[in-house]
Amino acid sequence: MHEDYVSGLSTKGFHRIRYTDWGDPGAGRVVICVHGLTRNGRDFDFLARALLPDFRVVCPDIAGRGKSDWLYAKEDYGYPQYCADMAVLVARVTAKPSPRGLAGRLARLLGRANAEKKRIYWVGTSMGGLIGMLLASRPNSPIERLVLNDVGTFIPRAALERIAAYVGKDPCFKTFEELESYVRMVSATFGPLTDEQWHHLALHGAKQHEDGSWGMRYDPDIALPFRKGPLADVDLWSFWDTISCPTLVLRGAQSDLLLKDTALQMTQRGPKPKLVEFEGVGHAPMLMADDQIRVVREFLLS
Repeated sequence: MHEDYVSGLSTKGFHRIRYTDWGDPGAGRVVICVHGLTRNGRDFDFLARALLPDFRVVCPDIAGRGKSDWLYAKEDYGYPQYCADMAVLVARVTAKPSPRGLAGRLARLLGRANAEKKRIYWVGTSMGGLIGMLLASRPNSPIERLVLNDVGTFIPRAALERIAAYVGKDPCFKTFEELESYVRMVSATFGPLTDEQWHHLALHGAKQHEDGSWGMRYDPDIALPFRKGPLADVDLWSFWDTISCPTLVLRGAQSDLLLKDTALQMTQRGPKPKLVEFEGVGHAPMLMADDQIRVVREFLLS
C-alpha cells in the first residue's frame, strides 16, 4: 500500500487529490472506492485488504477531505468538481506506461503499448456512490461494475437535514479520546463496529492542531451546499435510467437516506441491480464487517 496524488483543476487553480493505492499497478481489474461526505479513503482499508490480490484497489480522498487539498473557491465543492476530479483519477489508473528504449519503440510501432485494457469497478459509499452513479450514467463511461452503498435515486429532505446538523461544525477537542467519542456519537448509524474499527475511523478522520488539540480532517466549507437555501428532496431517477453496467445496491436496514421503497424501485428500473440489506445498520454500512465485505467481493468477482 502506498499513497500518491493526481492534480485536479477548479475555478481558482489546481489542487492535489491524494489516494491510497493497494495492489499491483499492472493489475487488469481496478476497484475505485470513494467515501462519504465527511469521510476519507482510509475507510476502505479493511475492504481493500480483502480484495487483494484479485484486484488493484484505489481509494481517493475527495477534495477538502483527508489528505487532499482544500479548494480555494468554496463554491466549487459539489458534484461537477468531484466528477471531474475522479475522471482525472480514472485516467491515471488506466494509463499503461510504455516500455522505454528499443522495446518501447517496437511496442509503439506494433500498437501494443496500451493493448491491455484496465477494467474499472466502482464502490461508493453515500456521496461516493452518487459520484459513481453520475459517472456511470454518462455515455462511454469506463465503469464496468458499480456498487452503491446506502445511496440511491431519491434522497429525502429529512436525511439531508440530519446531516446538515453536524457537517461543517468544525468541533475542537482537547484529546484524541474525546474526538473518538464524538465520532462514535455522530456516526452511530454505521452499526456495531469493533473498538479497533472505531479507532481506525477516528484516527484517519482526525488532525492534530499546533496547540495539541484535535479536530476533524476536512474543510468545514464542504457544508456550503447545505447552506445555500432550504433543503429539498433530491431526485436522480433520470440518471439511474441510463445506467447499463451490472450494479449492486447495499442498504443499511435502518437507513434514513436510502429508503426501503426507493431501493425496491431501483431494482425494477435502470440497471435493475441486486439489493442486499444489512440488519442493525443505518446510514451507512462501513464495509468492514466480514458479511459486508463478502457480498462486495463476490459481486466484483462474478
